[in-house]
Amino acid sequence: MTPPQIRRRRATDLDGCVAGLSEVHRVDGYPLNWPADPHRWLREPHPARAWVAVDADATIVGHVAVHRVPGPANWPLARPTAEVARLFVVPAARGLALGSALLDRARQWASARGTDLVLEVTSGSTAAAALYERTGWRCTGTSTAPWTAPGGGPVSLRHYTLRGDGGPAIAARRRASWAAASRSSGGSSTSTS
Repeated sequence: MTPPQIRRRRATDLDGCVAGLSEVHRVDGYPLNWPADPHRWLREPHPARAWVAVDADATIVGHVAVHRVPGPANWPLARPTAEVARLFVVPAARGLALGSALLDRARQWASARGTDLVLEVTSGSTAAAALYERTGWRCTGTSTAPWTAPGGGPVSLRHYTLRGDGGPAIAARRRASWAAASRSSGGSSTSTS
């Protein structure tokens, strides 16, 4: 069996993505609320980048997107951040480590840009949380979603982060830059970690 190929998502992939997402929703309940327009849900907010996993028959079997998150307006040293979103692998393609491979593609993209990654997952999604934690993501807290479950009840979210250092040399340069900025401002700095 030829392993699925991961490549950038094309506009012509959206029908296949919706078909795969429909199967995931039927089996796993993701997304929790089926969108009124699933094509639009996959396209918006406009992703910085999106990838699909395609099997040997050219069927979409997985998807992930990253969306840029605006940084604080008055903090020039804030690291760029992107949100991992719309990650799914169809049930028939599970067991091939596609979830990890799709996350790795997002990680490579972020690392090349010195961008941190964040994501959120419903607290009931234990398999997804296990995947994130197994692949280096760190849970940073929980909150209640601003939207409700299909029955109208509240939805608890777990928040994860992954630092896109781009390697030890870049991280060391950033630490030196932060130290210099702190010295030049009289030692006054705000920590966001």
